[in-house]
Amino acid sequence: MNGFTQLLDGYRRFRNNDWPRQHERWAELREGQSPQVMVIACSDSRVDPAQIFDVSPGEIFVVRNVANLVPPFEEGGGRHGVSAALEFAVTQLEVPHIVVMGHGSCGGCQAALSRRFHDAPQGEGGFIAHWVDMLDDARDRIVAEHGDGEEGARAMELETVRISLANLRTFGFVEDRLRAGTLRLHGSYFAIRDGILHVMADDGNFAPA
Repeated sequence: MNGFTQLLDGYRRFRNNDWPRQHERWAELREGQSPQVMVIACSDSRVDPAQIFDVSPGEIFVVRNVANLVPPFEEGGGRHGVSAALEFAVTQLEVPHIVVMGHGSCGGCQAALSRRFHDAPQGEGGFIAHWVDMLDDARDRIVAEHGDGEEGARAMELETVRISLANLRTFGFVEDRLRAGTLRLHGSYFAIRDGILHVMADDGNFAPA
């Protein structure tokens, strides 16, 4: 059985079970969406925010990419997928909360830590290298303090959340709403090994939820 066939089987289970059970909810969603939370998470197949937070359709607006990164605000250049999603969530949907969720065993963070794809051509790791190079400064600090082993990997995974939160504040429309008190930012980290979600406090440290 191939992967796409499995997806179709899953769709049929959804259509026969979940759709009838939540029919009223889906009827409401035909008129539009009004999620209360935007979640910026990793593309890793093991960390689905909807599953981890046990939410229903329409409750969270999700953006996923390698290493749950938010690039800093910039004009021009290439396409801005994260920036566009952020702009839509904040200025159009007016979400009152944004959560950046990192996770354990993150391949993107490991790529940044090891610089495995450094100087690789596009199609052989070059796109990955250019995406995670926004972590280069953090990488140097972390390797100096923690090394590039398991301790360094964990430190990088947590630091990536902090960096993305800091980069969110470089967007004027985010900072304006933070000052007005209509938007709040949150950091979290899901440890795949034990299934525990850690939440970031104001001082930048993480503790189990």
